[in-house]
This record gives sequence, C-alpha cells and structure tokens, in this order.
Amino acid sequence: MPQRLEHRPSATELQQARRWMLEHGEVPQGMVSESLSRSWQRSHHAGLSPVDMLPDQPLCSAPDLKQALERQREFLAHARPVMEFVFDQMQGSGNLVVLSDAGGLLLHSLGDTDFVDRADRVALRPGALWHEADRGTNAIGTALADQRPVVIHGAEHYLERNSFLTCAAAPVRTSAGRLQGVLDISGDQRAHHPHTFALVRSAARMIEDRLFHARHSRDQILRLHHLPEGLGAVGEGLVALSDDGWVVGANALAQQWLGLDETRIGTGTLDQLTGIQSRLMPPGRIMRLHTPGDRALFGRMDPRQRPVLNMAASSGMPSADVSPLSSNARQNTPRETTPRQNAPTSPPDTPAPADPRLQDALHRARRVQAQGIAVLVQGESGSGKEVFARALHAEGDRAHKPFVAVNCAALPETLIEAELFGYVGGAFTGARREGSPGRIREADGGTLFLDEIGDMPLSLQARLLRVLQDKVVMPLGGSKPQPVDFVLVCATHRKLRDAIAVGTFREDLYYRLNGLTVSLPALRERQDFDTLVRQMLDQLCADMRRAPVDSVHPGLMQAMSHYPWPGNLRQLHGLLRTVCALLDPDERTLDWHHLPEDMVADLRAAPLHQQEPRHGARHDASQTDTSAAPGHEPPPATVSMTPGPDANLRRLSDLAIQQVVESTQGNMSEAARRLGISRNTLYRRIKQIKA
Repeated sequence: MPQRLEHRPSATELQQARRWMLEHGEVPQGMVSESLSRSWQRSHHAGLSPVDMLPDQPLCSAPDLKQALERQREFLAHARPVMEFVFDQMQGSGNLVVLSDAGGLLLHSLGDTDFVDRADRVALRPGALWHEADRGTNAIGTALADQRPVVIHGAEHYLERNSFLTCAAAPVRTSAGRLQGVLDISGDQRAHHPHTFALVRSAARMIEDRLFHARHSRDQILRLHHLPEGLGAVGEGLVALSDDGWVVGANALAQQWLGLDETRIGTGTLDQLTGIQSRLMPPGRIMRLHTPGDRALFGRMDPRQRPVLNMAASSGMPSADVSPLSSNARQNTPRETTPRQNAPTSPPDTPAPADPRLQDALHRARRVQAQGIAVLVQGESGSGKEVFARALHAEGDRAHKPFVAVNCAALPETLIEAELFGYVGGAFTGARREGSPGRIREADGGTLFLDEIGDMPLSLQARLLRVLQDKVVMPLGGSKPQPVDFVLVCATHRKLRDAIAVGTFREDLYYRLNGLTVSLPALRERQDFDTLVRQMLDQLCADMRRAPVDSVHPGLMQAMSHYPWPGNLRQLHGLLRTVCALLDPDERTLDWHHLPEDMVADLRAAPLHQQEPRHGARHDASQTDTSAAPGHEPPPATVSMTPGPDANLRRLSDLAIQQVVESTQGNMSEAARRLGISRNTLYRRIKQIKA
C-alpha cells in the first residue's frame, strides 16, 4: 500500500493509484485526496474504464439541445455577459469558458480558436454530457456531484484521454438554494494557473447575483456585509423578503453567513430563521445585526417594489403579461457554439389587487409553489383562475420557461389523451407523421396548468397520477418513457369531493393535486370593484388607442357595483370593451347611454336600496345623482321588491320595467328614456312580459 503523500501527486503517481483501484477495487488510502478518491470510486461504479475508448461520445440530439436551451433561456441570458467578461480577462491564453446545466449538459462555450479545436476532440462543446456517470471525474461533473467548487488537473481526470485538460468549475445556485448549473474554465494542463480557481468562483457568484436580482427585482432586499462600506459592492450577501417578511431568496454568501439552505428558504420569516427583526430596520439605514454565531455583519434594507397582477388585461382578468428586458450580450463575441437566445422577460409594474382574499390567496400559493407543491385553484367560471396560475408562473423560478395551459373540458375525450401525453408518428389514424410531444412534455421545465380538471375522463386520471408520481410520460404508441419536470397548477369550478363521492374523480389523484387549495372570490364578492373597473378602462383605452376615460357616472358605477355579474370578470370586461368602442373620440365620461339596452335594463332592475354596499366601495350619498343633469341619463329607478330565492335576473328586469311604466303613468317615451332603451325595445319587452 503506498504511503500518504504530503504533496500533490504527479501524473505517474496518479496512474499508479488508478491501476491499484482497478486491481483491488478501492483507491489506495493517502495517495489522493478524499474528494478525488470518492469521485474515482463513483466513476468506477458507473462502469467506466479509464483507458478504453468509448465507441460514441455522450451527446444529446439537436432537438433535445434546442429544448434545453429554451428551458435555460434565463440562465443563459444572465450567464453570457459574465462568461464574456471572464473570457476577456483570459483571451489569448488558450482557455475555454463553459456553462452546463444541473445535469451536466453543456449549454454554451467561449474560447480561443486553437484550444476549441482540441476541446472538440473530447466533445467539450454544447450538446455534450459531462456528468460523472458519462465522463468520469471532471471538473463539471464532480462539481455537480459534490456541489462545491473543484479543480481537476491533468491526470486527476478519471479518463486518461482527458488528462491533457486542467479544469476549474464552480456550481451556480438559484436564490432558493437549488443547483442551476456549473461554470467551468478549461485549458491545457501545461498552462495551469492557480488564479483560475478564484476567477471561476467569483464569476459563478456574479451569475448568481444577476439571477437573484432578476428574480427578486421587486421584493424587499436586505444587503449584508462585514464592513458597512461593502454594502452595495461586490461580495455582499443578499436576502429577498416577501411583503409579509418571509425569506423567499438568498444568494450564496447570505446563505452561508445566516445558516440558510434550500430546506429553510421559503419556510419562515427572517426573524424566525435568523433572529434578525426585519420590521425594525428602516429602509436605507445601515444597522449592525445580531446574527447566528455572533458573526459581525452590517445590514441595509432596500425598499420593496413587488410585481402584482394586472387587473386591466385584455382578457378581462388579471394577467401575467411580460415585457422584454434589455440584453447585455455583445454583437462581436469570441467563438460561440450556441445560438443566441431572446432576452428574458419580467412582469411589469401594475396596480395591486386591493381585495384581501385575493391577496391572501396569492401569498399562500407563492409560498407553496416555491417548494414545488401543487396548487388547486377553485372559483366560478370567469373569476380568473387561469390568469391566477399565469401570475404564479410569472413570479416563480420558472418564470421564463414554458407555461402550458390545457382546458380539460374543451377537448373531446377521444383527443385529450394524445393532446396531454403525446404520441409517436403513426400511433393512430390521422396522427402526424412526426408525432407530437404532448402538452405535458411541452411544459417540461415550466408550469403545467390543467383547467377544469374535474372534467378529465376517469380513464386518463390514472395516467396523470402515474406521471405525477414517476415524473415520466409514455407517449401513445411509444415504448420509451420520457422524463418531465414541471410544477402543477389545476383549476376547477366543481367540488371535487362530491365527484369523489359519486366515483367520477379519483381520490388518490385529488390528494396529489391538492397540495394547497385557494379559492378565488367571485366578482360580486370582491372589495376592489371600482379599482377593477378603472384599471380595465385604462387598459382598454390604451389598446384601442383612444383618450382615457376620466370618470364614470356615479349612479352607473353604483349600479354596476351591486350587479351580481354571473359571468364574473369575463362579463365585466366584455361590457367595458363594448362601451369603449361606443364612446365618441372626444368623450371622457362613461354614462348610461353608452351601455347596451339589455344591460341597462338588467342594471336598473337591481334592488339597490336593499343591498349593502361592498366593503371599501367608494360610494356615498353625494356621489349619486338624483336629477337628470345635462348630458346624463337619470339614475336607476328605485324598485321596491323583495326577490324570492327563486328570482332571477330576467324576472327582476321584467318587474323593473313594469314599475317604471306605472310610475310614468303609461308614458312610454319617458319610461323608455328612464330605462335607457328605445321605445321599440320597451314595447317588445312589455309584449314578452304579458305573453
């Protein structure tokens, strides 16, 4: 048994140690470092031979690489400028800067032409797989396995054909503590420089901080440093706090200094996790902090600017519309081997929903989805379930990856299986020759939203359950399972427990979907109605390129606020869209005569005096017009009735028409004017009432 060495082993000694391992099944103790020994053992157990040539280099297909680049678009967008900076520092030294994902797939590289050609011989290029199980001990694969920065020099590589390389790599983590990928600097082992290790670690931190700021640009940020002058400079710790004080992200330094890791981020407030009372820290003021282990740290709290739902989206419901960010990518770059990706996108600043129920639902769903837990959204049709799911996606770690929505109720039962799970070419009559990946695989890396999940056929519920359990999809007609990774959001207006009781929904699937159930309030229950109307009007006017609506007739706003809105946000948006189209270009006030006749009748039929105003609604006696001011229709007629439990809107409308006709003593012109409809419409409605 060789003796323990106090110096770095030579190439000859490393070859001897490797031969000993091959002959005796273990690495000789003391000949190589413990971490290198463990990596060699893993490579050996993976069935790799250090001396045999592999018949094929481990490479992914062009379509798989294209999908991987799309999934990693945000990562690439923030890593490229750093890689270019690093390459500028090393240009002409015969080095290659490489980026891989968390599975060891190389995504992008920059390098000197002469060394790139040598690196191509061992497939050190985008599309190649450099996980330890594929390539043995190497800086990228070993950094992924050990989840720490490493240097693999020369003969330390498990495969002898890679021994001409010297490589330094550092993991890149998300603000949630999860492994995002690895940054690597590789070169000729004869030109090894010890400063390369420090450079790659610093560059990895730069990428992490860019990802952190992109993810938490509107969260409240706590900056940390052991010197007050270091706050806001390179090498500071960063902690992201939600609007209720929970720790939702931290960079690597903050995780190290505060004892945070993936299992703790998103599980409590800063006070609960570290003892630091963030509520006592005024924004902008530098304070000395009492931290775990009595580490001397200074902190400064930045103000919060959180993204929120856009309640005036063109769909009529809150949306997660995105706008492009600028890219720092240069036009003239060193030799690149991946196509340029579009810049990432980020949710814009939009007015916040004032309804506390919706706010609470968003906060709760954000927390659990950050941990990969499924969310079940319940609410009436038109209440904004899909856009709620889009908002969760837009604010999550997968914001710039696919969001795939499937309406289970809109697909025929004969097609939903192929639509969801995909199929191979020729799997059934009418199938496309090239096949289809299916909606689930299209959501790989992102969010899958299954709307009206309660309408999914029972036979397919079992297949969906298997996908959720095994994280693989078997396409129709296929024989090879395809791995998938997505977060799940489902929505339904049905009561799934009732469906379970009658046997139309699987109980085991229900518990898979129901990580957290949130209920969206119907429009008639919301406490921010005035805000919603004004946001929708602003957005619609902008879409139609017309002057904004400055005001709404108070009587009309009051009537709308008490209307039950059976179609919820979708119905309100449809009405306001029609109204904006009917406004003259110079009109800035929305009034009764702009509404469709049937909607005027329905609004005026509502028994306003018997309804309590919405909590927080901005109505008072001074806002309600009681006279026919010039340019305005008179306010809705008072209807003195008590609708029974079987009353419906049509019946209320009929009663309102009868009362207005009676109050005008049969003056049909006056009655039509008060109701906001034409005389012909009034005569037709009276005929229908008498029929």
